[in-house]
Amino acid sequence: MPGKRVLGIEGTAWNFSAAVFDDDLVCLHSSPYSPPSGGIHPREAAQHHAAVASDVVSKALADANGKIDAVAFSIGPGLGPSLRTAATTARTLALKYDVPLIGVNHCVAHVEIGRWYTKFEDPIVLYASGANTQVLGFLNGRYRIFGETLDIGLGNALDKFARSHNLPHPGGPLIEQLAKNGSYIPLPYTVKGMDLAFSGLMSAAKDATTRGARMEDVCHS
Repeated sequence: MPGKRVLGIEGTAWNFSAAVFDDDLVCLHSSPYSPPSGGIHPREAAQHHAAVASDVVSKALADANGKIDAVAFSIGPGLGPSLRTAATTARTLALKYDVPLIGVNHCVAHVEIGRWYTKFEDPIVLYASGANTQVLGFLNGRYRIFGETLDIGLGNALDKFARSHNLPHPGGPLIEQLAKNGSYIPLPYTVKGMDLAFSGLMSAAKDATTRGARMEDVCHS
């Protein structure tokens, strides 16, 4: 919506966020849900979102001086309970301010944010987020899938590996930090044409640490 100020509500999984955007980013406020152990529990994540929504949105609206022309929200894919909480918040705000309500595909939003940030006009995209790992291109008004994971997404593989070693959620940033002090060791991975598979890589990584490989080296590899 060129020239319009949009309030965006994101709550697809473990993080609840509100941002205001016009021709550029005006503000962004977030509150992540951190499970005490293990992975994301959908009901607990939704309860977290409901508890923090008012505070997060109020901060965003304050930065925008209360002026918005539309409300956008993530319609999925994502965790059902979290999505419903975000959708309810967005609908309430759209009614309160009497502005249009716009549903946004979670996956497309990831890609479009990357396009906006890099200023690329027609990129080939590697989209890797949570359960999604895809190679995408834009053709005839929509994104086309050139290749994708055949089993689990790369983000989920990292989180599962982290949980198996008692690292807290989210596992990716911690694995990245460990990797900085590691060295490469061979680990198998699967590429079939333009498709990928990560379950074998995750199993091999777990086996490597069981056999005594340094955690830093496995994370690096």
